Formats: sequence, structure tokens, C-alpha cells
Amino acid sequence: MDLLINKYEEIIEKVYKDYAEFLADDLIKIDLVFDRENHHYLLVEMGWQRDYYLYGTLLHLDIIDHKIWIHHDGTEDGIAEELIKEGIAKEDIILGFKPPEIRPYINYAVS
Repeated sequence: MDLLINKYEEIIEKVYKDYAEFLADDLIKIDLVFDRENHHYLLVEMGWQRDYYLYGTLLHLDIIDHKIWIHHDGTEDGIAEELIKEGIAKEDIILGFKPPEIRPYINYAVS
């Protein structure tokens, strides 16, 4: 397997585990879903908050053509900054949830 993809997977896994540790409590379960064969990575939260059942994808990243695509980012500060702190270049991160026509203006990879 490609060394760059391995590096990216290790960083994504570390960042996801850090988020899971921070978010976990007795009522909310955090599931980390790593599909290393197809390069899909999800962080899903579920559980009860008072009388409301919470279920949803907090983070969804893929590695496509040696770039990290952020499809969904439900974090407060943004996972892209965490990935950069861990050593991934901005040029290798695509904010997939942003429209293609504005990507050239946001200091991350376009596609």
C-alpha cells in the first residue's frame, strides 16, 4: 500500500480517537468506522440527550487520489486544522462540503 495513504490513515485515526475520547460520556456512544480498503472514515455519535435520541455522522472523510476529502465536518473548530497540526499539507485537504466554484478561494486543495 502507498506510504502516503498509510500516513494519512494513521493521522485520521489519531484525530478521530482524540475526538471520540473528548466527546464520550455515559449516555453518548461514539463509533469510529475505518474502511481502510476503500479509504472511508466516519465518526458517528448516538445516544440519549435528555428525552432526545441523538444519532448522526459527526465526521466523514475519504482519501481519494492521495487527497483527504472532508465530506462532512460537524466539529466546532473544523477537522482540517487538526489534520494540518498533525502534518497534513493544506494542499492535500479538500473541503468537499464547499461548492467547487468557491474552493479556489479558501486556501485548501480544489480537487
